[in-house]
Amino acid sequence: MELKESALPMDSKAKAVSIHEVLLEEYGHHPWRRHRDPLSTLIFTVLSQNTTSINQERAGRGLQERFSSWEEVRDAEVGEIVEAIRSAGLANIRASRIKEILQTITVRCGKLDLSFLEEMEGDEAKEWLTSLRGVGPKTAACVLLFSFGKPVLPVDTHVLRVSKRLGLIPAKMAASKAQTLLEEIVPAEAIYDFHLNMIRHGRNICRAQRPRCERCVVRHLCDYLQRSDR
Repeated sequence: MELKESALPMDSKAKAVSIHEVLLEEYGHHPWRRHRDPLSTLIFTVLSQNTTSINQERAGRGLQERFSSWEEVRDAEVGEIVEAIRSAGLANIRASRIKEILQTITVRCGKLDLSFLEEMEGDEAKEWLTSLRGVGPKTAACVLLFSFGKPVLPVDTHVLRVSKRLGLIPAKMAASKAQTLLEEIVPAEAIYDFHLNMIRHGRNICRAQRPRCERCVVRHLCDYLQRSDR
């Protein structure tokens, strides 16, 4: 895979590319595919905030089983939405947020359809999505990466932790700022693989507690390991 040049210092870019290439060899290449339509991706990502993937999927299934369309969800009483998504936790907050997001999109667009975002540049599309109450940079990035294939990098807890330990971003950097920095140093055409492989590495090896440094394929590039007494 030919990687594009960057205007940033070579050390930052080179390290990101090196990490990407090692993880690519370890976990493989993932051809891009649309996971869901953009509106469904948006709502499912809102459901995933501060909960497990299992609970998010249960809540998503609950919505789909109770309602036949997003228009029905938009027009439902908040209490009905709460019952459908209770497994995700914080159901009252999430239900109100989802209903408001769907109502706002309808007012702005005249219908529940986010396909127009495909024609926007990444930054413009991010700005539009994050103008919705309750939609942050990570949620917007998930919509743009997984539904449109745009080179936008969602920074979840695994990507954030692994990036800090490797020294790609400062140790105290917030996720929103980390997303901007990582999008600058990770080549655009590598972002999809980089995101998925960093998550897998964070779950399997670079865990929050007791990371398996002895099994890490990028240990030679890791600032955390060099600072430790291992």
